[in-house]
Amino acid sequence: MRALMSVTPGGPETLEMVEKETPKPGRGEVLIAIHAAGCNFPDTLIIKDLYQFKPERPFAPGGEVAGVIEAVGEGVDEARIGQRVAAAVGAFGGYASHAVCDANAAMPIPDEMSFEVAAGFIMTYGTSYYALKDRADLKSGEKLVVLGAAGGVGSAAVELGKAMGAHVTACVSSEDKAQFCKNLGADETVVYPRELDRDASKALAGAIKEKTGGGADVLYDPVGGPYCEPSLRAMAWEGRYLVVGFPAGIPKPPLNLTLLKSSQIMGVFWGAAVMRDPKGHASNMADIARMMKEGALNPRITATFPLEEGAKALEMLENREALGKIVLKVA
Repeated sequence: MRALMSVTPGGPETLEMVEKETPKPGRGEVLIAIHAAGCNFPDTLIIKDLYQFKPERPFAPGGEVAGVIEAVGEGVDEARIGQRVAAAVGAFGGYASHAVCDANAAMPIPDEMSFEVAAGFIMTYGTSYYALKDRADLKSGEKLVVLGAAGGVGSAAVELGKAMGAHVTACVSSEDKAQFCKNLGADETVVYPRELDRDASKALAGAIKEKTGGGADVLYDPVGGPYCEPSLRAMAWEGRYLVVGFPAGIPKPPLNLTLLKSSQIMGVFWGAAVMRDPKGHASNMADIARMMKEGALNPRITATFPLEEGAKALEMLENREALGKIVLKVA
């Protein structure tokens, strides 16, 4: 099998294409011949040893794939061989021609769904739905604000928020990204600078309050860094602040802001939640599949690269240049 491997800690430039033995599925597992692999910001962290999990090297980054089941392990119905599936293979292992995963994690996909789309929705929509539904308990009519709204998880949060009946304000770093979010269905947009000084921070808080008519009931933050404090200042009474990621750095929020608004700061660790509550994850994915079938969700695959050029995909994510989802084409 072919795999794009992390052989030493570092940036995308450290990845190497290697040939290695194709793994065999164990009991309760399936072997997937991968046709497409989704790219996500955690992939840029795990190769630098900055993610929650630190796999033993060499390893292939990538946690979500789509392809065809090529072999099954003991206890798995052989009729599944040849089935088109999408799967979350874990924190790593997806940037390859083959991957093994638990049979229950391989979700059948319809013939009309492309492998690229199938590889681009499990982690982003799974993370965002878990955040909005299970952590924040987002209700119809509430005001949802999404930072980094043009990225993978951000754009998924915009679509899911609208599907759940919320009023959605998308916060982004350029007018092009704002238009992208309007096309996703965002009710309002806010364009913030890539670097925040004191005046810009105050302006961001004011813009969020203005667009929401007083403050955010739920704020989805996959950005972190200096964008945290102005966002906390723009929360509504008893608002819920969702901590999703930190590409702009890990913030140190002044907790007096949570007291003043009686607000909550909630962590969102989707990967751990999936392992702790697989039945809840399966139920969430069934909801997402239903919303996709109804047309409420439409994953935007805006860039594709061959597996050999996976480093370019990760560079786009690091530079916050991605709109929607980036996918690697493997087969």
